[in-house]
Amino acid sequence: MKVHVLVQKRDLDGQRLRGKVVVVLDVLFATTSIAAALAHGATEVVPAPDGDAALAEAARRPAGSYLLAGEYGAVTLPGFAHPTPMELLRLPLAGKALLYATTNGTVALHRSTGADRVYAAALANGAAVAERVAATGQGKTVLLVCSGSSDRMNLEDFYGAGHLVSHLARLRPDWELSDAALAARLLHEKTDALACLSAGRLGRMMREYGLEREVEWAARKDHLSVVPELVGGRLVSA
Repeated sequence: MKVHVLVQKRDLDGQRLRGKVVVVLDVLFATTSIAAALAHGATEVVPAPDGDAALAEAARRPAGSYLLAGEYGAVTLPGFAHPTPMELLRLPLAGKALLYATTNGTVALHRSTGADRVYAAALANGAAVAERVAATGQGKTVLLVCSGSSDRMNLEDFYGAGHLVSHLARLRPDWELSDAALAARLLHEKTDALACLSAGRLGRMMREYGLEREVEWAARKDHLSVVPELVGGRLVSA
């Protein structure tokens, strides 16, 4: 059994996912927002690769049964709610589907669909996801996929992968860790979460946009128990 970290979504090879468990991370903010929405009453989150796909899904659903949220290039899509976790928690999520499109995280989820199991994880729900993976992933290779941005590595996603590696190694010491997994674990164990998220390129950008509190919310570890699993193209609480 092995744990690998892929530092950007373009490293996903759809032909080699069968038999593997994939955990997608987009800490600022897609997977953090997905976990927050499901933990606060959304019936499901439908990850769309772009805004047009989200609108097409909305057209197939009854009015009032869903909410739209999304961004492209860190700019909120017209007619969509702002996709950050704290903003989503201000919406009437209970009993509704969230149709959700982002530049990186939802794209990475789409690219992962050939795996045996696909989960969405962040610092907020890392312990819960690790426990589920440890319970269901026996004998399987686990790929922790950092969504990154614009085909570049993001520091916060690599840190989030380290958070998961730390939990997985504690739960199942027999897992073999790749060098990337070991590096992520070392970063996580030696660095403060908020300092790391704030130092990266995207974290600095979010501060410039006045989203410091959103970054602080995303830096809180293990305060959500929800485990979003991709089933039939939608994320539900596993």
